[in-house]
Amino acid sequence: MKNKKHLLSFPYLFWSAGFILIPLCMIFFYGFTDKQLHFTFENVASVAEPENVKALLISILLALISTAICVLLAYPLALILSRSAIKNSGFMIFVFILPMWMNFLLRTLAWQTLLEKNGVINMILSFLHLPNLNIINTPYAIILGMVYNFLPFMILPIYNALVKIDPNVINAARDLGANGLQTFLYVIFPLSIPGLISGITMVSVPALTTFVISDMLGGGKILLIGNVIEQEFKQANNWHVGSGLSIVLMLFILLAMGLTAKYDKEGGSYF
Repeated sequence: MKNKKHLLSFPYLFWSAGFILIPLCMIFFYGFTDKQLHFTFENVASVAEPENVKALLISILLALISTAICVLLAYPLALILSRSAIKNSGFMIFVFILPMWMNFLLRTLAWQTLLEKNGVINMILSFLHLPNLNIINTPYAIILGMVYNFLPFMILPIYNALVKIDPNVINAARDLGANGLQTFLYVIFPLSIPGLISGITMVSVPALTTFVISDMLGGGKILLIGNVIEQEFKQANNWHVGSGLSIVLMLFILLAMGLTAKYDKEGGSYF
């Protein structure tokens, strides 16, 4: 019976090897070799070039802003849903994750259609004799796209952490004289930190590495580090530099994973 159980793990091992380990090995191989396949650090060091530094800093800035906005929007909403007396609060969560069932490109394309100069939003504003909204092909449109696409990834872990808080703990704080603000600051918020850290990780990592949103909503005018890597692979056909820059991004991902492992002791899944 034990041998049969081990056999069940083979498909997962095959999947991990084929779609995780082998691609990672290829990235490291190209990232630390030149075109003559000699070992080098030049590909990784290319991140220090002015245009790459600029793209990386813009990516970090937009990712931080988008993550902060997601926190400000998701935490109050998750708190309301977790404390709601409505029995079908699970249905409300389902409503928020429903857009995730739609293709990522289609969701972003929909916002491109809405935000363009002759788009739906400006048509409505013109009909109401209001000033047009001209944020397409700007950082604001990219941030909007990031927040819309990644907000559910912030709501779910925070909600999951909040619903696990024992109501008796909150009632005990109230019995000891804590008001609503003190209960939140000293009881609810500290206990929800693991979910908050998980949400921040799940939003900041894809926001930092995205290139589709900046292409479609930024009009290709704002280069993020993801766009630079894409160009190295597709246009310049330079897999070595592209892999070197990807390795640098992996360091940010490992840092985020380390923070998650530190604060999320349970390591539970939110999906």
